[in-house]
Amino acid sequence: MMRLMRDLYSPDAYDTAHLPDSWWAASAGDPPADEPLAADITADVAVIGGGFTGLSAALHLARDFGRRVVVLEAGPLGWGASGRNGGFCCTGASKLGWEALTRRYGAESAAAFFRAQWDGVGLVRQLAAEEGLDIEAQGRGEMLLAHKPNRLKELEAEQADLRRRFGQETDLVDVAGLAARGMAGPHFHGGLFVPGPFGVHPLRYTWSLARAARRHGAAVHGRSPVRAIEDAGAAGLRLVTPHGRVTAARVLIATNGYTRDGLHPGLAGRTLPVLSSILVTRPLTADELAAQGWHSGDLAADTRRLLHYFRLLPDGRFLFGGRGGTRTGAGVEVMHRRLERAFRAMFPAWQAVTVTHRWNGFVCLALDLHPHLAEVRGEGRLTCALAYHGAGVSTATWTGRAAAARMAGRPLHYGPVPDFIQRPPPRFPLPGLRLWGLRAAYLRYGLSDEWL
Repeated sequence: MMRLMRDLYSPDAYDTAHLPDSWWAASAGDPPADEPLAADITADVAVIGGGFTGLSAALHLARDFGRRVVVLEAGPLGWGASGRNGGFCCTGASKLGWEALTRRYGAESAAAFFRAQWDGVGLVRQLAAEEGLDIEAQGRGEMLLAHKPNRLKELEAEQADLRRRFGQETDLVDVAGLAARGMAGPHFHGGLFVPGPFGVHPLRYTWSLARAARRHGAAVHGRSPVRAIEDAGAAGLRLVTPHGRVTAARVLIATNGYTRDGLHPGLAGRTLPVLSSILVTRPLTADELAAQGWHSGDLAADTRRLLHYFRLLPDGRFLFGGRGGTRTGAGVEVMHRRLERAFRAMFPAWQAVTVTHRWNGFVCLALDLHPHLAEVRGEGRLTCALAYHGAGVSTATWTGRAAAARMAGRPLHYGPVPDFIQRPPPRFPLPGLRLWGLRAAYLRYGLSDEWL
């Protein structure tokens, strides 16, 4: 039985009693049943984590490979990051630039990762069409907005780099062009438009994936936290929950930013959960949208290292999110106030607009700044799939599908997986000090965002 280690954040961040008070939870409709596991059962594959990764893996294992699969989610279905993120189906799952990726892993591997990122965006639309998923797709692409005049040069270089390396075409947009596209703002100095990404309702998507996985024979249990991972000998591994156990030949850990150090020693100290916070306004009127000059339904993010991301939702509400903050509990309110100040500064015409919902959750970082789909060291029956760096809607869906093929013994069924993803995430140096390192990085990034 695994010894629990101290969590990085306060206990409230891991309270699975109910869904966060988000706009997604308020607008998602009726949830699927989430009865806990209440018996001892066997399966070919057991999945820890009922988010995009785990549910995509379960759907593909059951549908495409006929495997008996059981998903165990600690809270209500959709409790984790998959049900509380900003709904950006986009690329960007590595915080390494393309030049750094190429230097570190080679041009062929970098190109494979580029293709995998875009395959993930396409896979979400494909699954929605094949399985009739309710994802509330919206928008034609993503605009990266220069928050300082000198950042436009960086976007010009990014455009040239994408064309040269991968043949990808993007649109460089000046201030007048932003206004014409309905993306005006006093702090935007131009932008780079990337066609293809789109917005989704993440909780509806999560619940739809759960229903689809069940239709194809997967068992999906909410409110079933895994308390221990035990050796079951020739039968594989045994997952112990409060009211039942699953014995399976293979186990997939798909908990991303909610991967607690005590879950398995092979993953302790190998992920860094990073807070991201979101606010949503009441529906904006036509006059309010006109006053600000914003009416686009496309995704948008600025060029800060501590970025802001935002989108106009289908019913006229505005979603605004941002990184920063290293404390939960009382510290969350400080982050929410800071986020609201940033929102009103960037969109001054909406000074008096009411914010109706605020919430937060964890983005998952790895030390090497890219995703991982690999066997956990010292345990060949155990696979992890995690570390999406804020681009989990598409990347987690893709990684779940790749994990399904891997665990079914068909690793190339859907195409190659970049080789560097298939290595376990490295351990952070002095992992108990991860948050102190993050605070130092935030200080450096904040100074860079404002003064460089």
